Amino acid sequence: MESAKYWVNVVSRDHVQRGVGGGFTQANHGKPWALRKMRKGDWVVFYSPKTAYEGGEPLQAFTAIGQITDESPYQAEMAPDFHPWRRNVDFMSCVEAPIRPLIASLRFIEDKAHWGYRFRFGVIEIDSRDFEVIKKAMQA
Repeated sequence: MESAKYWVNVVSRDHVQRGVGGGFTQANHGKPWALRKMRKGDWVVFYSPKTAYEGGEPLQAFTAIGQITDESPYQAEMAPDFHPWRRNVDFMSCVEAPIRPLIASLRFIEDKAHWGYRFRFGVIEIDSRDFEVIKKAMQA
């Protein structure tokens, strides 16, 4: 059995909360490519740059954490013309953790001065050490 991988999914807090409520995640505006890289048992941490997708306030915090529970992505219908891809997630109880106090400790953020640049692709694979740093902050 392959060991679990660890991911950061960049999603506004309002969309994270919708996923937590429904037990799922989407990525990159419903596109499947990043979700196809994830496997059952992988861990996902959610980073929210803003409180809301449209017109939200800056947040810059990790807002949820969970484990992938299904075998592959599936499509859901949110509107007649929008069928986003999803993965089922078992979310852990946690608190939001601001990113700024963690930046110096996170190895996946190589350029500490321009740390936000690292989140531009939406989904990032991280190592287990960085995952544990974030998880510990979210268990405070």
